[in-house]
Amino acid sequence: MKVLALGGPGAMGTVAVQTAVNIPGVTEIVVADRDLVAAQGLARRLVDAPVPVGAIEVDVTDDVQLRAALAPVDVVLNTVGPYYRFGLAVLQAAIDTRTHYLDICDDWEPTLQMLELDAAARAREVCAIIGMGASPGISNLLAALAAAELDSVRDAYTAWPVDGDGAGDTTRDDAQLLGPDGRPSAAAVHWMQQSSGTIKGVTAGRLSVQRPLRPVTLELPGGRRGTAYSIGHPEPITLQRTLKPSGDAINLMVMSTWAMAYLDTLRRDIDKGRLTNEAAAGAFADPNLLRILRSAPTALSAKGPGTLPPFFAAVSGTKQGRPHMVLAHLNLTGPPDDPVHTLLGDMARVTGIPLAIGMAQVIDGSACRPGVHPPEAVIDPARFFEVLDVALGRRSGSAPVYRVEQEPIA
Repeated sequence: MKVLALGGPGAMGTVAVQTAVNIPGVTEIVVADRDLVAAQGLARRLVDAPVPVGAIEVDVTDDVQLRAALAPVDVVLNTVGPYYRFGLAVLQAAIDTRTHYLDICDDWEPTLQMLELDAAARAREVCAIIGMGASPGISNLLAALAAAELDSVRDAYTAWPVDGDGAGDTTRDDAQLLGPDGRPSAAAVHWMQQSSGTIKGVTAGRLSVQRPLRPVTLELPGGRRGTAYSIGHPEPITLQRTLKPSGDAINLMVMSTWAMAYLDTLRRDIDKGRLTNEAAAGAFADPNLLRILRSAPTALSAKGPGTLPPFFAAVSGTKQGRPHMVLAHLNLTGPPDDPVHTLLGDMARVTGIPLAIGMAQVIDGSACRPGVHPPEAVIDPARFFEVLDVALGRRSGSAPVYRVEQEPIA
């Protein structure tokens, strides 16, 4: 199949393309971006790839140009963000041109809008998988693995890491927050958008309006316990449809109390109109002393992550008539040089690799079902993690890339 990589020269797009050139069934990749020089640069770096890699100029805001790029290809990998600005229009164009579609959408608002295009995609026999990255993506598949151990689902939580455990460590890797030009990345702008205003979660089995940065304390199998903080994300939107929890579902950030408090200070400034999302993203990358001081009372009184795993899905429910909790998480029990450890610290790889691996199941037909789907609805989790293990280049005989633990609960 011929693949179009929209936003291919970006950090996550580059990793997706580098992984996709080795996916069976891929015959050609066209790197597309509004920055033609960057697209051509990636194509040149992959001149020795197993399949041809070309480059074209495409601005996704130019509908005619976008559809002309989509029409001759079989599948598109869309890494152009933020998705609350661009996601819906690109998906609509892909449906209209009968192009299979995958993205890494991590905004809940366009997720709701894109799911409404399900009937249109089915009518055009287009398979669209939205949120095929890390969170959402890997997180959804971990939740599906956990839920498979239960007879019924009550609560479903997914979580991803923000920072280290050190007090006062209020920043992530600047490369994830700022682009090469020093401006906030699309991912960072998205983060501020979803940490402010109101968000959608699931309460008593129904979608509900909530505030972000709400503390959620969890007790998990293996004696793990700690507090994480809510953020607007697609997982509760899609898990409410697929796992059908009778209780709550929300996406959480595992973070130090200082990072949470500083983010909460930015949230309040955004909500009061003092900061734009872009300005807040820049302020998180370069903390201001005054805001740090304003954050101190919250940081000193808040609960921290304790012994929570950094990246996990926790699903509670019933098993054989008894309350049960199941934890599915990336396995970090291996040696420090295990690629799973470094994966979590590299946003580009932990997001771009799953996108390409998900595409493999579309190309071989196993996940190619017409409609608009979240990953957990069509992707085989066991196969996905088997391929992820290979893509990471882990040593033969390494511990499984993920673990599932469970125990009865009171």
